[in-house]
Amino acid sequence: MRSLKTLEDISDGRIYDIEDTVKADTGGCDSCSACCHDVGELVVLTPFDVYEMVSCLNVSFDELLINKLELRENNKIVLPHLKMYGDSKRCSFLGIENRCIIHGHRPDICRLFPLGRVYEEDDCKYFLQVGSCLKSNLKEVKVKEWIGIKNNHENKAFILAWYRLLKALRFRLKFVRDDHELKTINKSLLDIFYRMTLKDEEDFYSAFSRCLPEAKNQLSII
Repeated sequence: MRSLKTLEDISDGRIYDIEDTVKADTGGCDSCSACCHDVGELVVLTPFDVYEMVSCLNVSFDELLINKLELRENNKIVLPHLKMYGDSKRCSFLGIENRCIIHGHRPDICRLFPLGRVYEEDDCKYFLQVGSCLKSNLKEVKVKEWIGIKNNHENKAFILAWYRLLKALRFRLKFVRDDHELKTINKSLLDIFYRMTLKDEEDFYSAFSRCLPEAKNQLSII
């Protein structure tokens, strides 16, 4: 999560919207999986990411925590991250041929790469991370086609709501010193959003919207 003021040294100097064209297409990666190694601390998973994994693999969030994901703390907030294995620190979802076994349901950060998302006020757009991909001569592609997510409007609304929730929670936790209170808050965050159960004929986005007021109340944030 970056602001526009911090992008000068890592981007091509442009900000892209969902309908814009950008040189980000890796052409199938040509058997390269460099961006799937040693990124455990970078790929922070959203509730939607975990929902996609749970639905794809027909497992629970807690089952994923056994050998696919791990909980990490940053700024007092505990969130799930991709788990890395071996000397090369390979992603737990890489198959034997270094291909992602959940590619169609991969996390948001993985979908974006080599793009990144930038937040300003009540909107988010995209930037190209120059030199981050080992491939040269990336092809032009529309941002929305590269991300390849259904229901872009609903997904963007979720991403912004999640961003605002975590921002407010980080501010609140600056004033929390009691370890037990911190543990309780983080457990509530995980229980409400990552162990979320959908009601009949409810999709993820409507379930998230339903749970959001409860979460704000339990976490004591505005």
